[in-house]
Amino acid sequence: MKMSHEIKPQSALSFLADELWVYVLGFLSCRDILRCTSVCKALHQIYMYSSELQYIVELSGQCLLPSISSADDRTPISKRLQRLRDKAHAWLKFDAYAFQTVIPSTEVDITQKYVTGGEHFYLWNYHNNLITISPILSKLEQRTIEHHWSPRALCPFPVAERRNVLMDPAQNLFAIMYTVNMMTYIYLATLDYGCVHPHAAGPALVLDFPVYEWQAKFQCYGRHIALWRQFHTRGVGTSSSSPMWQLQIWDWQHSTTLSSVLSSSIQTTFLAPTSFCFLGNDRLLVVTDDLKLYSIKDMSETPRLLARFLLLFPLVDTEHYLPAMHGSQLRTQAQSMYTSDPEHRLLCLTSSIDKRTICLISTKIFFDIDEATAIMPIPWNDWGPGHVRIVEQSVMHVSITHVIGNRVLLADEMVSKRHGYYKLRMMDFSPLAVTNRRGLGRVVKERSIVTVAVERGPNFEWYNESKYYYSTVETALPYVEVVSDRKISGLLQDVWMDGDRIYLLLDGAYIGGTLKPKLEVIDIY
Repeated sequence: MKMSHEIKPQSALSFLADELWVYVLGFLSCRDILRCTSVCKALHQIYMYSSELQYIVELSGQCLLPSISSADDRTPISKRLQRLRDKAHAWLKFDAYAFQTVIPSTEVDITQKYVTGGEHFYLWNYHNNLITISPILSKLEQRTIEHHWSPRALCPFPVAERRNVLMDPAQNLFAIMYTVNMMTYIYLATLDYGCVHPHAAGPALVLDFPVYEWQAKFQCYGRHIALWRQFHTRGVGTSSSSPMWQLQIWDWQHSTTLSSVLSSSIQTTFLAPTSFCFLGNDRLLVVTDDLKLYSIKDMSETPRLLARFLLLFPLVDTEHYLPAMHGSQLRTQAQSMYTSDPEHRLLCLTSSIDKRTICLISTKIFFDIDEATAIMPIPWNDWGPGHVRIVEQSVMHVSITHVIGNRVLLADEMVSKRHGYYKLRMMDFSPLAVTNRRGLGRVVKERSIVTVAVERGPNFEWYNESKYYYSTVETALPYVEVVSDRKISGLLQDVWMDGDRIYLLLDGAYIGGTLKPKLEVIDIY
């Protein structure tokens, strides 16, 4: 009797232990891991039993990067994974009724700057020329700091006029913009003690040429500081002047004089730049009548244009949260172990021609480009609908908005028969928001169509008709939304978030003849 034996080929998977496959797959991106594990049941099973691979996918799905402090974290990967998922879920079930109250020791008004970092609330009082650092109580033990000092002692110029300040608790940086005899300097000090910052290349950044700007603002991201200003300049041999704008960028840790500069006459563009923001350490986005993306890799050269993204309507007032780049001695263990990925976060721009319109843009579009596209502008329909979500506002009631990573917090002003109040609304645009919501909130995937006012152009003669016309815009960036049922009464000055908290800055009460603000702090996780 003749017997036949069929030899079945063995899968290559059987020759490697599961631990080796986890090690190999760990070098891949989130997208590639998911592609590989969808090839066969064996790889899928390896993925389902591997906390390491799921942790990589979870980080990417929440658009997060491990911070520098996470390198010292000895927590098992499985617990880190669960903590990530629980925290994402906690943001969608935040309790607006559970808060602690902080009363800063000085008043707050529109001339002042304030920011939170770690376990402290930093307030710069323009009139009193004073920095106040007030502690915010934490669930963890912490070192309490309340330190006052005068910025006037920081500046080496006795007759200087201070113009603006920037506070970055993540780098313990306090930058003060001064003008002396029409020359502008940015003094670089530490936020806690007021001495020259130890990482700075020198005491102060120096601007290119003397002017007196009528408007200026600046921001910091890691090793870069950028200053945008508008001013008048006189031509050679003439008494007339023309308005100019200039955007100057320094690597403040390596040089105080070497900088990269963008500038132009305001008449040469439909709109002067209204805002700008860093996209990581090597890209800069400038908001004009369109969105211009620049490379700032070489600080010895003018920023190089990478792409132009056309807009259907002008946008202003960039609102974004820049993740912490470095540790600071004022930060504590309660600080988040993760930062938002600059390539996968949100920017918030607004339009206020007819009524305030909030435009939320995914930064992914600014990294998925071919650098050859700088030659031709990218039309709105080729980039906008799938990477943008527009939120309309009523004419009378404007929301206060803050963005951190892929989350958006809106304080919507409401009106009842008796009085006005605010309601908090949280929107999560991260790819894994639908998974981590665990039944909470409302999933919005459908396209929305809004009507926006568009300015006809700089040369349009509008004697017999409006200088605006109305156009419909379709956007489809998906998100998950939850709305708190708490009615926040009183005058709400501002709202913002950091990695673990929501902050509400309200008018408080008169104490000793001074109106003291009230800071409500809502812990998320």
